Amino acid sequence: MTVLTSALDTAGPDFRANREAMLARLAALDAEHAKALAGGGDKYVARHRGRGKLLARERIELLLDPDTPFLELSPLAAWGSDYTVGASLVTGIGVVEGVECLITANDPTVRGGASNPWSLKKALRANDIALANRLPCISLVESGGADLPSQKEIFIPGGAIFRDLTRLSAAGIPTVAVVFGNSTAGGAYIPGMSDHVIMVKERAKVFLGGPPLVKMATGEESDDESLGGAEMHARTSGLADYFAADEHDALRQARRVVARLNHRKAYGDPGPAEPPKYDAEELLGIVPGDLKSPFDPREVIARVVDTSDFDEFKPLYGTSLATGWATLHGYPVGILANARGVLFSEESQKAAQFIQLANQRDIPLLFLHNTTGYMVGKEYEQGGIIKHGAMMINAVSNSRVPHLSVLMGASYGAGHYGMCGRAYDPRFLFAWPSAKSAVMGPQQLAGVLSIVARQSAAAKGQPYDDEADAALRAMVEQQIESESLPMFLSGRLYDDGVIDPRDTRTVLGLCLSAIHTAPYEGARGGFGVFRM
Repeated sequence: MTVLTSALDTAGPDFRANREAMLARLAALDAEHAKALAGGGDKYVARHRGRGKLLARERIELLLDPDTPFLELSPLAAWGSDYTVGASLVTGIGVVEGVECLITANDPTVRGGASNPWSLKKALRANDIALANRLPCISLVESGGADLPSQKEIFIPGGAIFRDLTRLSAAGIPTVAVVFGNSTAGGAYIPGMSDHVIMVKERAKVFLGGPPLVKMATGEESDDESLGGAEMHARTSGLADYFAADEHDALRQARRVVARLNHRKAYGDPGPAEPPKYDAEELLGIVPGDLKSPFDPREVIARVVDTSDFDEFKPLYGTSLATGWATLHGYPVGILANARGVLFSEESQKAAQFIQLANQRDIPLLFLHNTTGYMVGKEYEQGGIIKHGAMMINAVSNSRVPHLSVLMGASYGAGHYGMCGRAYDPRFLFAWPSAKSAVMGPQQLAGVLSIVARQSAAAKGQPYDDEADAALRAMVEQQIESESLPMFLSGRLYDDGVIDPRDTRTVLGLCLSAIHTAPYEGARGGFGVFRM
C-alpha cells in the first residue's frame, strides 16, 4: 500500500504548541492583508464610491464566473517600503466564461492608481505568469500612469509592460483592456497594445497627453472628452472596440469577449479526484515554532495529495530528502520534500535522478522546502558535496517540466537554489507564514562575521573588543531575522504570496490547472555536464 500512514499526535503538546504558533503568525498575516484590502484608506474609498465607481476587487468579482475562486497573487507587494501594501495593483488568476485568465486591476484609491516601482514589478510578474501558462490577460484599467516622484525607477524598466503585451499577442495569447477611468501618458498604450478594448462612457479618458500638456506643447485648447473620451475613441479614433454604458455593462461586455476567444486548454480536465485521508486543519500543527526542530514532510504530503497516496522513490537512500509520485486534484506530480533540513551528497544525487525521471515522463515537480542548505565540513567536502550539489542545481536549472515551490520552513543558502527558489523560475512559488529564507540562519551568519573579524584583528596584532562583538552579533542576528521573514520577502515579490497552510491543496490545484493551459514537454537531455 502506498497510502501514507500519519504518525501525527494531534492531541500532544508539540502539536498544540505548533498550532498556536502558526495561528499567531496567521493573525499577523491577516492584519497585513487587511492593509492591501483597505487600498488608499477610508477617505479615498469613500471619494471613489461617491463618484459612482466600483472598487478594484469588486470589478474583478463581477468579471469572474459566479462562485469560482480567485487566486490573488503578490498581495503583500511593497510591504515594508514607503508605498502602500499591495502596490496600487491587484493581480491574480480567475475563471471568466469558463476560461482561466490572468487579471490585473489598478486600485484608483491609491494615488489614483498610479504605478510605483513595486506596481511595475508586480505587473511584470503577472505578465510572466500569463506568458508561461498561456493565460488570456484582462487589464481593468484606471490609472494616472507613473507615480511621477518615483519616475527614475519606473520609466526605463516600465517599457517592458508594453513589450510584454505585444509578445503575449504575438504568441496567440489574447489581451483585453477594460478602461474605467484615466489611462494617460504611457498608460494609454495598455489599451493601445491590447487585442480587445472596452471603454466606459463619460468615464474612460485615454490620451498620450491631457489638456494641460497639449496646451503647453502645442498651444491647442481641448477638453477631456474630445481629446480622449470613450465616445471619441469609439466613433472617431477607433481605439475603442466596444462602448459601454457604465461599469457593469463594461464587465458584461468583457465576459462576452472572453466567451468568443475560442481559447482552449492544451490538456483536458483531469476529472474528479478524491481528497486526502487526513484533515487539512492538521497542517497547522506540523511545523515547529523553532525551525531548528525537524518535522516529517510526509505529514504535509498526506494532507495535500489525492487520497494521501504517495509512491516514494528511493526511500532508503538519501533519507533527508523525500521524493516520490502522487496526484493532486487529478494532476500527476513528482514531489521533492526536505525531511531533515540538510542536503548531503546522497540527497543531491537522488534529486538529480528524480528530476530527470520527471522530465522523461513529462510530470510537473513540486518542491516542499525545509532546508538549511548543503552539508559543510571536511568529510563532506572530500566526499564531493560541491559537485553533487551542483548536479542537483544543474538538474533543476535545465528541467523543462513546470515547477511549483512551497516554502514551509527554512530555505537557506544553496539549498534554496537546489529546491527551485525564485531565481530558478518556478511557475509559482508560495510561502507559509512559518517560512524563513536567507543566505544562512541569523546565528550562523552573525557567527561567521564575528569569526572573520576576530581573525582579522589577530592577524593585525590588535586586541579584540568582545563587548562590541556581542553588540554586532545581536544587531546582525536581528537584521537577518527580519529580512528572512515571509512578509519581508513577499513584499519584494520573491514569492507569489504567503498562504494559509490549510489552503495549500487548493492553491496548488489552481496553479496546476493554470499550468495545464499551456503545452509542455520535459527535457530529454541537454542537462549539461554532470560532474560524477
